[in-house]
Amino acid sequence: MTAADEHADEHADEHADEHADEHVDEHVDVLIVGAGLSGVGAAHHIQSAFPGRTYTILEARDTIGGTWDLFRYPGVRSDSDMHTLGYRFRPWRQAKAIADGPAILDYIRDTAAEAGIDRYVRFGHRVTRAEWSTRDARWTVDAVRDGRPLRLTGRFLYVCTGYYHYDAGHTPDFPGIERFGGTVVHPQQWPADLDHTGKKVVVIGSGATAVTLVPALAESAAHVTMLQRSPTYIASRPAEDRLANRLRDLLGARRSYPVIRWKNVTLGTLLYRLSRRRPEVVKSLLRKAAIRQLPPGYDVGTHFSPRYQPWDQRLCLAPDGDLFTAIRHGSASVVTDRIAEFTPTGLLLESGTALDADLVVTATGLRLLALGGMRLAVDGREVALPETMTYKGMMLEGVPNFAFTVGYTNASWTLKADLVAEHVVRLLRRLDARGYDQCVPANDDAGVTLRPLLDFDSGYVLRSVHEFPKSGSRAPWRLGMNYAQDLLTLRFGRVDGGAMRFSRRPGPV
Repeated sequence: MTAADEHADEHADEHADEHADEHVDEHVDVLIVGAGLSGVGAAHHIQSAFPGRTYTILEARDTIGGTWDLFRYPGVRSDSDMHTLGYRFRPWRQAKAIADGPAILDYIRDTAAEAGIDRYVRFGHRVTRAEWSTRDARWTVDAVRDGRPLRLTGRFLYVCTGYYHYDAGHTPDFPGIERFGGTVVHPQQWPADLDHTGKKVVVIGSGATAVTLVPALAESAAHVTMLQRSPTYIASRPAEDRLANRLRDLLGARRSYPVIRWKNVTLGTLLYRLSRRRPEVVKSLLRKAAIRQLPPGYDVGTHFSPRYQPWDQRLCLAPDGDLFTAIRHGSASVVTDRIAEFTPTGLLLESGTALDADLVVTATGLRLLALGGMRLAVDGREVALPETMTYKGMMLEGVPNFAFTVGYTNASWTLKADLVAEHVVRLLRRLDARGYDQCVPANDDAGVTLRPLLDFDSGYVLRSVHEFPKSGSRAPWRLGMNYAQDLLTLRFGRVDGGAMRFSRRPGPV
């Protein structure tokens, strides 16, 4: 043992002694943070694999659903098909594959209720800090509920909080916004009583949220303008998957679901690979599709021809071409320009054009937040996330008995979430089978270099990715975006050996 190791053990013992007599409100085998799509799925995998193992889900908000309960703006829906966004273990049974937010929320809550997972959710528990003790082989998690501090302990900590800030989205500092006489709202804080009927609406942005909002608002607004600084790639796709519906009728939901899931995974992967290898081909296909759906002579070059390559940012989805339909019918329009300032009656653009508005929607992006804002420590030492590498895109270098979920940027989030949960189950089984107390990724590869966790050019990523853990330059430290490869690694690859270390806690001195 080195002098540094001896010092670490002494420090860990001192820190453990400090908290030995502090009150613990609950102890479980697995602590899950977050009761959204990922957290409910994680609980289902843990509960199914280990019926006798105890777990608790800590949820900062007052309900199950995460993103799909938080976002309540008009038209909110998935931008992935539900045969891949749905859980592997629970088939999606509705006709619409591109589902609306309320339907997805019902799906998550029904999954939790049917499995009894909802009984293990502790609502209103915001986790602030978690510390691992090697001597005790457990996590101590500090949370706050109604202003009162709580402390829980667990053998394994599993964070399913997503990667963005639930309290507020991103809104730039627009000059003169205080002079505007109408209403300004960010989609993440959409008021339940906001009525846009008969109003002139300007939606600032061109990402997935704006592409969703514009056709939904156009159904009853006087007119909706999508104001974008630069265009985004938008692809039309049928809201209903006819082949999926036919197979479900013929084979039943459970037998047809894996077939449909793999069909959609394969098509999505092929499109992504073609976009990366032959971007000009995909750009041409998307441009031609837009021309077919827009009015004759429409300026596609200005409004629907992005400067970046397909999948440098996430491809936006227009189910049944609803955005193009709204433009074709005249209930919506697109303006590509920059905002000079807000005026009392709307917005003045840098080109000199004035846009009148009663309602302005700032669909200007999300704010990222690593691990739900919680701080981590190991044996009294704070974990500096930006200096820490991720292992297999789901664990952290030097942090024992810990996992987190970050989904794909080029495919459905749940594809990765399911694989992470399966791998956590495999790790827990190995701990039990060999009598180990902890598993921890350790980097012995001096040649691996640090890279951003999310290699994506979207504004919301670029603004905050420096606050996140890093990816490595090669496996197993690289965060992959390939479902088939991750399936082989996480579902079938070895859980021991390589960079993963298993050990027992130190015995009494």
